[in-house]
This record gives sequence, structure tokens and C-alpha cells, in this order.
Amino acid sequence: MRSKFTALLLLLFLGSGFFHLQAQNRVLIPMDGSQTNHLKAYGIIFNHLNEGETGQWLLNYRGGSFLTTETQDIIRKSRIRNVKVEVITESQAAQIIGEVENPGVNMSAVNLEAAPKIAVYSPPGSLPWDDAVTLVLDYAEIPYDTVYDRQVLSGELADYDWLHLHHEDFTGQFGKFWGMYQNAPWYITQVQDKQELATELGYEKVSQLKLDIVHEIRDFVGNGGFMFAMCSATDTFDISLAAEGLDIIPREIDGDPIDNDVNNRLNFNETFAFEGFEVITDPYEYEHSTIDIEVDLNRISESLDFFTLFDFSAKWDPVPSMLTQNHVSSIRGFYGQATAFQRDKIKNSAVILAESPGRDQVKYVHGNYGNGTFTFYGGHDPEDYTHRVGDPPTDLSLHTNSPGYRLILNNILFPAAEKKKKQT
Repeated sequence: MRSKFTALLLLLFLGSGFFHLQAQNRVLIPMDGSQTNHLKAYGIIFNHLNEGETGQWLLNYRGGSFLTTETQDIIRKSRIRNVKVEVITESQAAQIIGEVENPGVNMSAVNLEAAPKIAVYSPPGSLPWDDAVTLVLDYAEIPYDTVYDRQVLSGELADYDWLHLHHEDFTGQFGKFWGMYQNAPWYITQVQDKQELATELGYEKVSQLKLDIVHEIRDFVGNGGFMFAMCSATDTFDISLAAEGLDIIPREIDGDPIDNDVNNRLNFNETFAFEGFEVITDPYEYEHSTIDIEVDLNRISESLDFFTLFDFSAKWDPVPSMLTQNHVSSIRGFYGQATAFQRDKIKNSAVILAESPGRDQVKYVHGNYGNGTFTFYGGHDPEDYTHRVGDPPTDLSLHTNSPGYRLILNNILFPAAEKKKKQT
């Protein structure tokens, strides 16, 4: 009887050991050229974290790969979404970590703890394909909420970790579309909607409302939030801060004259990324300021237009390293209302992440403000070179390995990362 009992215990012990060993398998999500769908891979790891799992971001290892726990769910979802994953043993995972943490290589393992709660600042009625970030969030199946002026003024930003600014005009000039589209029905409707909202919220002018919105977002960042902006939301955010207390808007747009000598009265002390710029007050000129580069589609062909990511130390500069993870180092350029930034208008405190070589054009910049961070990415849609008004939306199923869109998704995952303490 005792021998049978002993044998049963041995079987239970071996069985539990077997299942324990099985549970120790890990999942590697490669992000190099072998990955079949880079964009949905971010959604896989993001939602895996959202379900209470943890993982690691292997900076500069096979294009910035992800290592995480194996579950039936992550394997099934990856197969359905055509995301390449590799199931490896705990021993193999340890070997990879050892390789990544070798002091002689420019790689590092960063812990991924919890998925951030995401908000997109976007006007009511905007379609997902109006903005590259909402387009890729939907494609990657990453959950987010939409907020706008009413929610921001009500203090709802405190509920979120990461905020994207839709291509908004924070100067209150309605995108400076007046010169070209003043008689277009869509423009007239947009202006009317924004003016009515400003009045409802107690403001005489849209520019006054937008300045308070900028203050709320600035405080969100200062209190530890992560802010990401593209296109006109980048430069107009800082223009609004620099021009506080000044009327920089042409009479044709807001009904009253510009203040005298505005360009000598700008204050750059509170701006995030830019300084030394001038505002452009001509209502017929599409540009807001001298921050943005001059766009001349006849000067350079699309095939020669690209920007290059900077190479950072993964062990000593993990934040810019995370934001520049990619399977290529050079990325095709793309235009927007704010296409790229003049190098001499960028503050020394900001970190340049990518530039167009030989042209003094900065495409991608990051920095700290208070306890939080901001990232500005020039251009409108990484897979739509010019993106003119009325262009059809980008079909991301045709651009599943887009390196330009990967930069957006790096920013979305960045708040989930916990920098590992350096060994002393």
C-alpha cells in the first residue's frame, strides 16, 4: 500500500514538474526584418500587458524585440493577426538576456510593467483616418479614449498616462486654411463649430480657449504625463505659449487687428521645444511660423527624401533608444502642415531623435517638462507623402512593416517601460 502511495506522489510530483516546466516557456516577438506585421506586433504586446502580464523590451536586439510570458492567448492572437512570434525555453531567454546585457554591446533590456491609459485629443466628428495616430491605434487594436476641450477643461486628463494631440491649431487660426479654403463648406463649418464651442465654454475667441487648453496640457505633462504630437499640433502648441497675452491672428481670421511688434514680444521661457522663431501673420500664407521648414516639392524628389534616426546608447540613454527602435535607420520623408523643424529653432534642452542629413531639418524631437515628457514628430502621415486635403485614407494593411508608423507606436509603448537601475 505504501509503495502505491509513494508511486502516486512521485507521479504527482513529476506531473507538476512537467507542467511547471511547460509554463516556463517564453515568447519572443522579433522586430527585425523577419517580422510579418510590425504594427500589429505592438498591439499584441500592449494588450498582453493590459491583461496583467509583464515583459521586456530588448533595445537594439533584432530591431527592438519583445520578450514576454507564454500564454495560449498571445499565441492564438498572434497567429490570427499574422504576427511572427517565437516560443523559446527559459534557458534560451536567459541566453538572450545575457547577450543583451553584455557591457560590450549597445543593447539593453527594459522592463515593461503595465500598459498606459491612452487619450487622443481630437474634435468631435473626426474620422480615424484624419490622423495617423488614431489610424494606427485602430489598426494595431490598441484601446484609447477621445477627449476634446470640454473634457480637458473638466480635468479629465488626470485619468490618463499618455496623450496624443490631433493635428490641432492651438493658436486659434483654424489651421490657417483661410487663404485657400475660406469659401469651402467644410472650412466654414469647422470655424462655426469651434466658435460655438468657445462661446458655450465662456470664451470670446477660439484663441483664448485654445490657450487655456494648452495650459491644461502643459500641466498634465508637468505632473508626469507623456505627450505626443504630430503635424500642426507640434509648432502651434509652442507658438501659443510664446504668444500668450498677444494677438497674433490676422483680422481676416478673428475680426480684429494683430498687436504691434508681436515678433519682438514673444516669450520663449515656457515653450517646450522651440525658441527664437517668428510668427507669420500673413493670412494668405499657410505657415504659422518660421519653425517649420519651407516646403518645395520641386526641389527634391520623393525617392530622395528621407530622414535618419540617431543612434543612442541603449544602456545609458534608454529613453531616446526606446523612441527610435526600428528595423531600418533611414525612413522615407513625408509632409504635413508642420513637416519638419528648423534645427536653429530647437532648444538645447530638447533631444533630436531624427534629422534629414545635410539639410538642417529635424523630423523628430523629445524632451522633458516637469515630471513628464513630450515628443514632437513632424509630418502628417508616414505613408502618404504629401497628404493633400481630400486625399483618401491610408490602408495600413498595405504598410504592415512601416518604419514611419513604428515611431508612433514606440511612443505609445514607452510609458509602459520601467528603466532598470544601473548596476553600481
